[in-house]
Amino acid sequence: MRYSDIRREIAAGTAAETLPRWAGRVLGDIGAGRAAASAVRHPLGFLCIPVERSGALGVCLHIWSPEVAPARATTSAVHCHSWELVSFVLYGSVRNTRADVADAPAAGPDGATHRVFEVVSRGEVDELRATARTVRYAAGDAGVHGTGAVYSLPAGVFHSTVIEDGPDAATVALGRQDPGRGDLSLGPLEGGSHEARRLRCGPDETVRAALRSARRIEAAHPYPAAPGDAVPGPRAAGGRAAPGCDPPGPYPSAARPGPGGFRR
Repeated sequence: MRYSDIRREIAAGTAAETLPRWAGRVLGDIGAGRAAASAVRHPLGFLCIPVERSGALGVCLHIWSPEVAPARATTSAVHCHSWELVSFVLYGSVRNTRADVADAPAAGPDGATHRVFEVVSRGEVDELRATARTVRYAAGDAGVHGTGAVYSLPAGVFHSTVIEDGPDAATVALGRQDPGRGDLSLGPLEGGSHEARRLRCGPDETVRAALRSARRIEAAHPYPAAPGDAVPGPRAAGGRAAPGCDPPGPYPSAARPGPGGFRR
């Protein structure tokens, strides 16, 4: 499945029938060594496995897993994308909290709480540029999205995302670049410009996370076996890869991430 296929399934209301099978097959193939992929530790706490990058469009699997220690963020979890996000929750519970952000001076009793950082990605490195813009932040409306839910966020909306009800969750994340937007993050007022290097998971870590996620998908979306369903290699510890439609191949490596904000 590609970006257009997934959007079509979501619009038709059939995503819960097709996307778990597809994602389970992608992860099962990675876990069994039939497809090469390297998960990237994202600074917002999840593992990113890129699946498609086609111009302004991208598809990634985002996995929150205890199998791999998360990367450390250098600013904060409050950020906005340069791309429109549409996500389908494969399993787990995802809370998105929109942020109320208002420009404010750095000093004074009602002054700013954060500085805005511009995030510019270059290969394996994120450059976080401290801007002159300072803002006052407060948590806004929040929504909790469980297994099978679809949620979206326009480009340019500040928000934060956390996982509830346990350490495991995964989404199919679709991005469509908005050329008029930038990738931004809120950081400390006194913070300065700096760089952060993306950390890739090792092959064993990627396999463990992929197999665990495939098993969680199968548990969250039980369905009868279909002809041609494959069992991952012995590393699956008895688990069966979730079946589904054939994914595109070969899978892009983590060196080809989704659109800009997918890296933030």
